[in-house]
Amino acid sequence: MPLTDQSRSALPWPFHFPASSDSSDPSSLPSIAMPLRSPNLLPSFLVSLLLIVLAVPSAATSAALVGINYGRVANNLPPPESVPHLLASVGVGRVRLYDADPSVLHAFANTGVELVVGLPDRCLPSVAADPNEALAWVRTHIQAFHPATKISSVTVGNEVLTGANSSALSGCLVPAMNNLHSALASLGLDREVIVTSAHSLAVLATPSYPPSNAVFRPDLLTYVRPLLAFHAHTGAPLFVNAYPYFAYAEDPSGVALNYALLDPACPTFTDPATGLRYTNLLHAQIDAVYHAIFAAMSAKGSAVEVRISETGWPSAGDANETGATLANAERYSNNLMRLVAAQKGTPLVPGTPLRAYVFALFNENQKPGPSSERNYGLFKPDGTPVYNIAGLTPHQGGNSNSTAGLGGSGGGLDGESGYFSISASTTISPLHSILTAIAAAVTALRILS
Repeated sequence: MPLTDQSRSALPWPFHFPASSDSSDPSSLPSIAMPLRSPNLLPSFLVSLLLIVLAVPSAATSAALVGINYGRVANNLPPPESVPHLLASVGVGRVRLYDADPSVLHAFANTGVELVVGLPDRCLPSVAADPNEALAWVRTHIQAFHPATKISSVTVGNEVLTGANSSALSGCLVPAMNNLHSALASLGLDREVIVTSAHSLAVLATPSYPPSNAVFRPDLLTYVRPLLAFHAHTGAPLFVNAYPYFAYAEDPSGVALNYALLDPACPTFTDPATGLRYTNLLHAQIDAVYHAIFAAMSAKGSAVEVRISETGWPSAGDANETGATLANAERYSNNLMRLVAAQKGTPLVPGTPLRAYVFALFNENQKPGPSSERNYGLFKPDGTPVYNIAGLTPHQGGNSNSTAGLGGSGGGLDGESGYFSISASTTISPLHSILTAIAAAVTALRILS
């Protein structure tokens, strides 16, 4: 469904973000990623070179970790079969959808693009109640297209716990996830296709500032605790839709614009409880979710990774939509790419690189709500960029040859919108670059010796 201001609920954030010289020891904080083994058998020269190569952010690096939604609530989009060409022209290798439309799944067959498909909200009650329904859905929407269409994940609904139908669907979420996981396992697909869920920041109690103060809403804990247990057991990441834009738009006098736009030179804010310093609002929002997870889970060692399923900034909006401008959208998207390319985590979980999915691929002219809802796209329907993003400039011939009416989902108010992710699978692999550099160093050492 199209996201509403309520579902993208902005959380109260500090009125000021003073610079601070406080420091903290991240080694004492929870980290999901396992430490790298020390390459002590390599010559020190090679170790130094490897560290230098790993430290350099690149377009390929950000392409491996950043994603983007492919939404289709429009009547002027290109047909699905032309979209893989556009994505390939900008090095995209992962796409997330909010449904499992056969025409789209066919369009991505044999492209190597990794898809996240969605179980629509309307299917949750039947899939939750009957394992056979779950098995039938998996056979029809996953097994029938596998492996030609590379499906990596299934998201069960979207913002189920806080959406318009939350009272009817919240109790169906985890049972549906369990039944889908069991269905995949029975077909031998559970190691290739994971089951996950995506949630808005409205699952957090107010206030959730500072991040260390964040907890889940008490009325949702009945659903959240078994949800987290499922994610911890299966290892599937928890997706959250995080929009610094809404925090700024709701309180432009209290939230610094450069803090919301992820500007690198922004003054830092220090969480008084942890001593952690935050240079951007997105990190603070994600760490608020991590703190809520730690507070809700009794077994702190059962970590759940948080990934950003949606984030973006509108390039246009109504007169009363503060900050919805082309310049701000360009700044946010480029700063997000830079942030992801650094391969660093948040201040609370520094060992897990930030992974995010940008909202959205196209401007969608049939989305209801304020004008901003129709202006989140990185591309116009004809495939030309709305603004410039480093590493996302289409190569020659990258236009998608739009045909009005052929690409619309027909979903209208049902909001069958999605998101895609940029992958190194269609660009030069960062690992390939590293190995090439190491090989060159070995050759140099032989010459010197």
